Amino acid sequence: MRASDVPRRIGVLVTNLGTPEGTDYWSMRRYLKEFLSDQRVIETPRIPWWFILNGIILTTRPGRKGKDYATIWNKQLNESPLKTITRSQAAKLEATLKVIDDRVVVDWAMRYGKPSMKDGIRALQAKGCDRILLMPLYPQYAAATTATACDKVFEALMTMRWQPTLRVVPPYYDDPVYIEALVAGLKKSVAALDFEPEVFLASFHGVPQDYILKGDPYYDHCVRTWELMREAMGLSPDRFMMSFQSRFGRAEWVKPYTDATVQSLAERGIKRIAVVMPGFSADCLETLEEIACENAEIFRHHGGEHFAAIPCLNDSPDGMRVIGHLALRELQGWIGQRRT
Repeated sequence: MRASDVPRRIGVLVTNLGTPEGTDYWSMRRYLKEFLSDQRVIETPRIPWWFILNGIILTTRPGRKGKDYATIWNKQLNESPLKTITRSQAAKLEATLKVIDDRVVVDWAMRYGKPSMKDGIRALQAKGCDRILLMPLYPQYAAATTATACDKVFEALMTMRWQPTLRVVPPYYDDPVYIEALVAGLKKSVAALDFEPEVFLASFHGVPQDYILKGDPYYDHCVRTWELMREAMGLSPDRFMMSFQSRFGRAEWVKPYTDATVQSLAERGIKRIAVVMPGFSADCLETLEEIACENAEIFRHHGGEHFAAIPCLNDSPDGMRVIGHLALRELQGWIGQRRT
């Protein structure tokens, strides 16, 4: 097909971390192998890590993580909640953008698992998109999230004879629309509870401390999000705390740790807490199982009574307001102007 025969459209690719295709051992193994083989995620020297990964981790971890995924699995669609939510976010965003410019095509992809980043870029190009906005839905930048998503897209572009023009949504950890949506969602969720939290805890995904020492801005981004949320809520640092979850391996990770913080609060006599996860744009294993189940159990086991895991923004009106705002801001000069 000649270039002149292809309709000129504008693509948006909404992306998130990834998901296994099933909860069985082999599905989990494939997903974990792709994820833990990424040098952005695990910076351990390759040769020793290969033996650790293939000889130990991929033998034992798929079974355990498969059981965890099974507790949150969307059985109706036979997929993880992250896939369900990301698909919905993309569909709702497309409906919003097409009102402004009917040339816009929105698709979605995952960094790990399916649909892949490469497939997402190629699918948009096949639909005639010669300009693509990449939307990694990570509010806070980290090399292990935003950067590796960009890496995969750039790898896909390297194989293309005719490359589309690319823009990437920057981190939005301090964007006023994002902060307002987080606080609004938190207040709505708390209003629906049958108890009043004594303490709020903002839990972010953790990273090894060494990554921060190497120059990753992730920790500072998380702190700024927490500060802005706390100020908007009008709460002191001892009533609106922050922590980091999802440690992996034996290395020291950024602190304070979420599980240790939750345990400490219960042991101090705090009976009612609410945990919000501002670093996640969609509910997933880390929010639905690790926080809502594991950390809730830790809290109650050590004397706590009421524990609320606040839903992520997901595809709610507040969540879509953020995604729509980011897309419209970054698409300026592309949409609403017809090209000849």
